[in-house]
Amino acid sequence: MPRILSKMNAADATSADELTISDDRARLDVSMIENFLRASYWAPNIPREIVERSIENSLCFGAYLGAQQIGFARVITDYATFGYLADVFVLPEHQGRGIAKRLVAAIIDDPRLQHLRRLLLATRDAHGLYARFGFEPLATPADFMSIHRPEVYSQNHETRPQR
Repeated sequence: MPRILSKMNAADATSADELTISDDRARLDVSMIENFLRASYWAPNIPREIVERSIENSLCFGAYLGAQQIGFARVITDYATFGYLADVFVLPEHQGRGIAKRLVAAIIDDPRLQHLRRLLLATRDAHGLYARFGFEPLATPADFMSIHRPEVYSQNHETRPQR
């Protein structure tokens, strides 16, 4: 059941509206999320179908001023041992007002994520934000491996994986 995870005065956001953090997928502005991600450094040109599928298969959080969605984040998780925090953003016109801190705090405090052994993320430019919540560089990066396909969204092929 969707929940409002955090409600607070948005004085920091210079608005009379209240800042709300919610996990209600029905409130998500998928077009806004898609447009932001398509222009991001981590998911350039991501197709809408992939954005929709990623939302369907993740624990999603929206940040709202009144009815307008101004931020987003999602956690890919098994709810038992592992989670990956992804696609965290606040729209540029609302950055610098503490909204990302509140969004990440709501995620870190979410009861469904309290018993995960590991919560991982990747960032190019927000290390300071995440360090406030206990994230730190990998202690043993050589223990981790990845398959990275940065051009996957610009390739002309079927977007659904074949099995």
